[in-house]
Amino acid sequence: MGDINILIVEDEQRLAELLRKQLEEAGFYAEIAYDGFVGKQLVEKNKYNLIILDINLPLINGYDLCKEIRKTNSQIPIIMLTAFGTPENKIAGFDMGADDYIVKPFDYRELLARVNVFLRRSNSNILTAESKIKIADLEMDLNTKTVTRSNKRIDLTAKESLLLETFLKNKDKLLTRDFIIEKVWGIEFDPNTNIIDVYVNYLRKKIDRDFEPKLIHTKFGFGFYCSESEI
Repeated sequence: MGDINILIVEDEQRLAELLRKQLEEAGFYAEIAYDGFVGKQLVEKNKYNLIILDINLPLINGYDLCKEIRKTNSQIPIIMLTAFGTPENKIAGFDMGADDYIVKPFDYRELLARVNVFLRRSNSNILTAESKIKIADLEMDLNTKTVTRSNKRIDLTAKESLLLETFLKNKDKLLTRDFIIEKVWGIEFDPNTNIIDVYVNYLRKKIDRDFEPKLIHTKFGFGFYCSESEI
């Protein structure tokens, strides 16, 4: 795993050094940026397999840095690691393009488990033989994460893209909330949150509102599914 390069953007020096030590003991290589500006410079200069990102950073905050990274790189996993734990903070983080959101204080074993989940997912996406998925007139390129419907490009955030990919890879199948949480938000998430409904609505506005047929459907009490017709 020595060829896995992780960037830690964290202004708490002791925590950043501890994270680097623990990640390197797990076999990864880790670099630290103590503010958002240096983090941005490192991302522009180097290639990373994953980024661990605080929100309350000097110079450039984590939300803005995440948004900047997503302008040029839609695939690198970004885990926000922060003391800001409200649902509004989490939704804002996902809107900026974060793949996961862990609230301090945290269990390092959980962080490492999530790091491994995203690294495996990234490798799987690189190695997949199927590069495009299509339903009706909607098409998603799994390599570039480009989405079109009726030949019109649709811009999605990283989390919206992963949610759509999950629907498309399981089209015509009823997906429970637990299944969606595991595939899109990681190994653990608050089951009482309405985050799934929020992101399904985001997705519907972008891929369904101005098109026919509608593709994202709800089966109340059971979950959601992607299909050209209602089950």
